[in-house]
Amino acid sequence: MENTATAVVFPGQGAQRPGMGKDFYDNIEISRKTYQEASDVLGWDVGALCFSEDERMNLTEFAQPCILATEIAMLRGMQDLYGFCPDYFGGHSLGEYTAMVAAGAISFPDALKIVETRGSLMQEASPPGQGAMAAVIAKNIDIERIREILRGLPVDMANINSTDQVVISGRADSMDSARERIAKEIGDEENMRFVPLNVSAPFHSRFMNVVKDKFREVLTAVAARLNSGNAARVTSNYTGWFHSDMTASIIEALVAQLSGSVKWRDNMQALAEKSQRIYEIGPNRPLKNFFRSLDINCRSITTFSAAEREFSV
Repeated sequence: MENTATAVVFPGQGAQRPGMGKDFYDNIEISRKTYQEASDVLGWDVGALCFSEDERMNLTEFAQPCILATEIAMLRGMQDLYGFCPDYFGGHSLGEYTAMVAAGAISFPDALKIVETRGSLMQEASPPGQGAMAAVIAKNIDIERIREILRGLPVDMANINSTDQVVISGRADSMDSARERIAKEIGDEENMRFVPLNVSAPFHSRFMNVVKDKFREVLTAVAARLNSGNAARVTSNYTGWFHSDMTASIIEALVAQLSGSVKWRDNMQALAEKSQRIYEIGPNRPLKNFFRSLDINCRSITTFSAAEREFSV
């Protein structure tokens, strides 16, 4: 039987941009209602922040709920207008929570509060200026080789994004040493790009361990409302495969994601095994090229006009 399943994936923090989602807000009633619902839950005007050039968008505790709200507003708009109905779901880091909402595993209000607190805790874990992250870009990166190179440094493998990109995360004062070690091992710096990321903390590293217990309490408080069966259609950044349908396992995987590597390469392969077509929905499209590195086609929708082109008959 031909595979006709569809998957949808959502980018995480870093995908934000001024004005994100405004075209969906202007054109689709359910998208407007989604922003209003988010504002009611959080107690501040989510749409106003998303649609302006407010500097708070650079703060993790604001960026995370804004991105989640925008992605759900976009998804709901496409479901309402075009009957878009994905079968499988994935998300990169923060995007995993959007995927959980999209799959019906976590309610939208619960997810908004979870990611707002998650962002605050992640920032709390590392004083400003002490942590840093950087993308390492080179052909056919050997993950275990990079891990070995980093051994002894306060720097961890944060994201395994594609065959040609990983992100490292840790102490800001050790990033130069990490870059020099990796460049030396690869051969020379001409074969590698080392791109510092504009982030406020060393996400997905050992430095997030100090807030894991607090975050586990946040998730445990909503455990009774989780739809664990629906979570089994969502990929786990921590395991690389789909989530278990056991509530305790889901919570532990989400807690472990804070300090563990985002196994996005494995997530992409898992989704491609299940789905004939994959869409990226969000304010930007960082995931499309990651899929391309595995020769997997991913269609990106970042604007209302792009949705119209894709789904209008």
